[in-house]
Amino acid sequence: MRLIDVALNNLRRRKGRMILLVLGLSIGVATAVALMAITSAMKADVATKLDEYGANILIVPRASGLTLSYGGVTVASAAYDVSELTMPDLDRIETIKNAENISIVAPKLLGAASLGGRLVLMAGVRFPDELRLKQWWHIEQGMQPVAPEDALVGARLSESLDIQPGAEIDIKGTLFRVVGILAENGSQDDDILFVDLAEAQQALNKPNAVSLVEVAALCTACPIEDMVAQIGEVLPQARVTALRQAVTLRMETVGQLSRFALAVSAVVIAIGALVVLTTMLGAVAERRQEIGLFRALGFRQRHVERVILSEAALVSLLGGILGWLVGMGAAVLLAPRVANVSTPVPWSPLLALGAIGCALVVGLGASLYPATQAARVDPTIALRSL
Repeated sequence: MRLIDVALNNLRRRKGRMILLVLGLSIGVATAVALMAITSAMKADVATKLDEYGANILIVPRASGLTLSYGGVTVASAAYDVSELTMPDLDRIETIKNAENISIVAPKLLGAASLGGRLVLMAGVRFPDELRLKQWWHIEQGMQPVAPEDALVGARLSESLDIQPGAEIDIKGTLFRVVGILAENGSQDDDILFVDLAEAQQALNKPNAVSLVEVAALCTACPIEDMVAQIGEVLPQARVTALRQAVTLRMETVGQLSRFALAVSAVVIAIGALVVLTTMLGAVAERRQEIGLFRALGFRQRHVERVILSEAALVSLLGGILGWLVGMGAAVLLAPRVANVSTPVPWSPLLALGAIGCALVVGLGASLYPATQAARVDPTIALRSL
């Protein structure tokens, strides 16, 4: 009789203990799999949402400056060798090596406009990109712009000039219609008139001109410095700056999710290993006479160890497969309800292999000591029981 047959026969005879071992391992593996799968979905969901929640790269024209001061008092300031950004430059941004990490490219053209005899700041933007970039924007009155002549007005500017939705504004011969008033958010946006970028270029007589570009990208696959350098290479006339505080916060948020899942998974797997250890020790204690009989029939110590470890391997394999299936099912059900994750939970083959491999390592590792104890059983114990 082969050693594997001995292990299979013992598992069939002791179904209750085998079920207990499988349940202990599968619960541990299922918990770890569910946490890892939910965390993976949360990371993707957080990355998607943070990608669209503000810029982390700022692109402005490069310029040399000269400031004259004496005794801490500025006498004069001048800029020279001022470069320009244009609409074709936006296409060059999409050609960088890590272009897949770019979520939003939001160009802006800034200029002064006269409203009611007062100079105000006008920003030409691409409204679909700007509204995705600034999801904290809330249109308090009116609606979102849909036509090229539509405009949004900041809260303080609307209040000071008494501008309401439906008002028409003439900017250097170009007529704009105010369709919405932004709710006050405490930033410079409250004092700005926002219009369509192409219309602003026409009104300011600056075709294809761009004052600055905001780029939203959560660079989880590469350092943000790489993207800054790559954009700098394709736009040598621009100064590219990473808003490191925003990037660091995003990366730390994603990292904390991963570390939390790993820590909890380690604790649960350790508990599963303890269950296997205690159960296998109990099984060895109950089978001392049977093991002694095997030894008396000529089984060597390594044969006994292989029987015990074969049983542990079979149970661990079954527990790993069952744990992965249960864990993935729980992740799919719980992720949208408990974690409020809209991103689908990925069914990763690597996670399946990791779950089964982890179950085998835990099961076999926890069974080494019981197997050693079984191999030390005295063969004469079977003869004394007769």
